[in-house]
Amino acid sequence: MASTNGSKSSTTKAKTTTEKSQGRSVAETAVDLPVGAVLSVSDRVTGLVEPFTSKAAAEKQLKSYRAELRRQVKRTERRGTTARKRATTEARKTRKRVEREARKRQRDVETTLKRNRNELQERVRQAVDLLPV
Repeated sequence: MASTNGSKSSTTKAKTTTEKSQGRSVAETAVDLPVGAVLSVSDRVTGLVEPFTSKAAAEKQLKSYRAELRRQVKRTERRGTTARKRATTEARKTRKRVEREARKRQRDVETTLKRNRNELQERVRQAVDLLPV
């Protein structure tokens, strides 16, 4: 029976050790997370402020910002030009297609009208010829 008590004791010790390590892990995480967050924020602030610590560095950074802004403006202008040209071309194609369809319909109407006029004139002549003189 003594061996059974010994194994229970070692199992209890193992559980206690596991619980302690889990508790330590949770406590470490609770401390490490805010510390890591503060360090990250500190690094970001340093990265933002560092270029402006001296006048020369600030001027260099501003020059870089201006150049990047110019590039973005040029890129945006090119995109706008491309879009405008594409829209103009599409409008021209549409206008030509509509004009072509309108001319075709006008020709069809004129042809039908001419044919109907000729048929009517022929019927009138036939009717006049049938009248007694």
